[in-house]
Parts: sequence; structure tokens; C-alpha cells
Amino acid sequence: MHYTYHPRMVCSQQIDFDINGNVITNIRFTGGCNGNLKAISKILDGWTVEDIESKIRGNTCGRRPTSCADQLAIAVRMAYEESKGAN
Repeated sequence: MHYTYHPRMVCSQQIDFDINGNVITNIRFTGGCNGNLKAISKILDGWTVEDIESKIRGNTCGRRPTSCADQLAIAVRMAYEESKGAN
């Protein structure tokens, strides 16, 4: 299933990814720190929702209470919960 998330309080405007069970693939950020977000996307490709949350949930950016990585962790959890409800 493809999922699109619109992050809050960060530079990126959109996060897209695919979710199959609890595995996340094809992560793409629109906007934000291009190089860093491409690297995050490559590193986390194929990880589970739980692994992503354990590594990047709560990560902050400067004085912001969140970051693009934290927003991804939030998004994958939301997508996972929605996909469970669709079954």
C-alpha cells in the first residue's frame, strides 16, 4: 500500500512510502535537507515500523520539537495502524 503523509513543523512538505505488513520501502521526502533525507530514505528502506520507531522517533531538529526523521516515524506508525484497520 502506498502512503502519503504531510509532516508538521519541519522543512519537508511531504513524505511518501510503501508499506507491506510492517515493512517500509520506497521512502521519498519532498522538500527538506535533500542529501540527508535521501540518505535516511536509503538506510531505512526495508526496515520494519518498529525498527524505524526505535531508531528515529523523538529525533529533533534545532529548536524544533520534531524533525523530518521523527515525522517519518510518526507517519509509518499511522500507516501501519490504518493498514491493520483496513484488514
